[in-house]
Amino acid sequence: MEKKCIVSPNGPPALGPYSQACRAGNLVFVSGQGPFAKDGSGRVPGTIEEETRHALNNLKAVLTDAGTDLAHVVKTTCFLSDMNNFAAFSAVYKEFFTSDFPARTTIQAGRLPLDILVEVEAIAVIPD
Repeated sequence: MEKKCIVSPNGPPALGPYSQACRAGNLVFVSGQGPFAKDGSGRVPGTIEEETRHALNNLKAVLTDAGTDLAHVVKTTCFLSDMNNFAAFSAVYKEFFTSDFPARTTIQAGRLPLDILVEVEAIAVIPD
């Protein structure tokens, strides 16, 4: 099985030595997406709802550039800076994942890059 690194022109650039996503077979593994500007200028601060929407829109952009979409996500791992934001995060998450929900793990992180409030990584299937 060949590994292919994905460079998403529509997602925010990687902040370090990692790929925005990697494809292996018919699976795409997307690195954690946060509320970062697509032009590389850094964090776009906001409320938990605003940062979650921004992070999930970035995830959507990377998935699209990798040849798949949110409907084909099978697993997400979600990192919150504060678990008190869980309900607000979940409400926005449900706007993006409306049915046939992916498996999900949500944890509170000690600290996220650039003090963002939320980060979401995903595994998706490339449709035939």
